[in-house]
Amino acid sequence: MITLTKWAIDPMHSEVQFKVKHLVISTVSGFFKSFSGTVETENDDFSDAEIEFSIDIDSLDTTQTQRDEHLKSAKFFDAEQYPHITFKSTSFTKTDDDEYALKGDLTIKGITNQVTLDVEYGGSAADFYGNTKAGFEVTGKINRKQFGLTSDVVTEAGNIVVGEEIKLTINVQLTKQA
Repeated sequence: MITLTKWAIDPMHSEVQFKVKHLVISTVSGFFKSFSGTVETENDDFSDAEIEFSIDIDSLDTTQTQRDEHLKSAKFFDAEQYPHITFKSTSFTKTDDDEYALKGDLTIKGITNQVTLDVEYGGSAADFYGNTKAGFEVTGKINRKQFGLTSDVVTEAGNIVVGEEIKLTINVQLTKQA
């Protein structure tokens, strides 16, 4: 019988950030303050781990309230109808000593596409309370239009206000469950 080790995301020591080009000349950053996820693995090196992740759209923060409300509105994320972004892994493959390729189904606004993200394993350690922790940095890029985020505002000069490519950086600390 295979014994699975379960891990939960420690939200106090994790973060979900994104970056997108504004007017195609500068970058705007934002983050999500509320998210959750689990990891199940049968191997100490996390290879073949099963990963599920959910982000609460309403927790979006770009430090500009007006922009946040626009992004949450029906014109972009439509948080009222689609309150979560979800991810479910299809594979987690070791590519180098501490590097992995994470493939899975990402769902935004009810549209699911397979994405591949790069993962760097930072290691594991025990905290002050004897809990086993593991750290990862997940990075990647997605095209917002593939997920129905098609709002294209154009300036009078013809510049696109929001770029299509979204850069993701997710720093995650997991806590091993008893």
